[in-house]
Amino acid sequence: MNKKAKTAIQPTRSEDFPGWYQKVITAADLAENSKTRGCMIIKPYGYAIWENIQSAFDLKIKAHGVENAYFPLLIPLKFIASEAEHIDGFAKECAVVTHHKLEMDAEGKGLIPAGKLEEPYVIRPTSETVIGDAMSRWINSYRDLPMKLNQWCNVMRWEMRTRLFLRTSEFLWQEGHNAFATAEESDTDARLMADVYAKFAENVLAIPVITGEKTASERFPGAKSTYTIEAVMQDGKALQAGTSHNLGTNFAKSSGIVFQDKSGKEQFAHTTSWGISTRLIGGLIMVHSDDDGLQLPPAIAPYQVVIIPVIKDLDQADAINEYVEGIKNRLTAKSIRVQVNRKDDSMGNKIWDSIKKGVPIRVEIGVKEVESKTLTHVRRDIGRDSRASTSIDEFIDTAPAILDSIQNSLFERAKAIVSDNLADADNIDSLENMYTNDYQGLVRIPAELIDEEQYKKVARQFSLSERCLPFADNNNMVVIGRAY
Repeated sequence: MNKKAKTAIQPTRSEDFPGWYQKVITAADLAENSKTRGCMIIKPYGYAIWENIQSAFDLKIKAHGVENAYFPLLIPLKFIASEAEHIDGFAKECAVVTHHKLEMDAEGKGLIPAGKLEEPYVIRPTSETVIGDAMSRWINSYRDLPMKLNQWCNVMRWEMRTRLFLRTSEFLWQEGHNAFATAEESDTDARLMADVYAKFAENVLAIPVITGEKTASERFPGAKSTYTIEAVMQDGKALQAGTSHNLGTNFAKSSGIVFQDKSGKEQFAHTTSWGISTRLIGGLIMVHSDDDGLQLPPAIAPYQVVIIPVIKDLDQADAINEYVEGIKNRLTAKSIRVQVNRKDDSMGNKIWDSIKKGVPIRVEIGVKEVESKTLTHVRRDIGRDSRASTSIDEFIDTAPAILDSIQNSLFERAKAIVSDNLADADNIDSLENMYTNDYQGLVRIPAELIDEEQYKKVARQFSLSERCLPFADNNNMVVIGRAY
């Protein structure tokens, strides 16, 4: 017996934003908590979103001469320990492997770790050290530079408080690691990758971002400078959506990445690292979704169009299915991702399934549409008010433009979220007054104010952090606020 179709996510965003966020994930069947502490299972629909992010971004970085490689999950402890400042930033989050086998305990009641390793391994929290070791062998001359490497992989950082996609002990990401001959090249590259992230967020994910430099207190451990893209969620909090680090020669010195320059003199390479992760899916949810569930930009939606056959009489099934298949094939020929929902379920549940999964366009086809050679379609970003009946040819011709319109619509709505949640304050008293009066968004203040004791007191009181020194303000201002 089918359950009655729901019409909205409960609780709503205004009632309980964190609770709403979790329910959107459940309703869209994106992920669930694992029995492995702090980890998540990404379900097929959620992983399909990550695959689309991955494939789209992979093309972007390859256009900049980056090559993919893969490095070990287990990193010798001595590699990490060689970079003191780096390990100080990650020490409390490291998962450590100390034994190489299991054996039965003395009472024969259970398995226990055995075979203690001479040197422990750290499950990678990030790969600067292990990739640096490889680069120290692969780079010998200025002719070997620049070297631009990336890997798509998982990392492990123990988390005390986890939330699906946003903060889990294990997560998926890409980590790029580039090496250059000069300081100017490395800083230019770190800024370039931050710009690549910003354009990807805006053009593919439809998420506007604030791009800038991290303050010293928020900088990546061991980095000379860190550049970031900060997105603004519907609840006014910031989400660090991607970072790019100019590491200077710090990691090259600890890893021994040395090359001979054109004059024959030995020099340390200048390196960068940069990464985005599955937390982007959390950002997509919190920027675009509504009280009916997930909304996805067409650029990364697993299915851009879902077709729902409306079969009330089995005698009509063959004609309707043939009609549906023809439309699917024509859309697919235009490189549009299409799903046909033929589940044995009610029409109401099928419609709700497409809504809660954020499919950009829903198409409904019954015997009436077959007879009139038309179809009925609905845009997810507008809802039932967009319901329209058109000829097949008209829909096939205009479908790419409709998808572009949805992509632009989500981006414009997201820009409004930023403008509604970014205010200015000239002094600390004004800043304190805003948050005392329950302001939930971000604030831009003169950068020199963060050195004042009064600011530090207010930041502690309201759990504020410096998000970035925006490039648009020539690093003279700093954006602060609460963040995920």
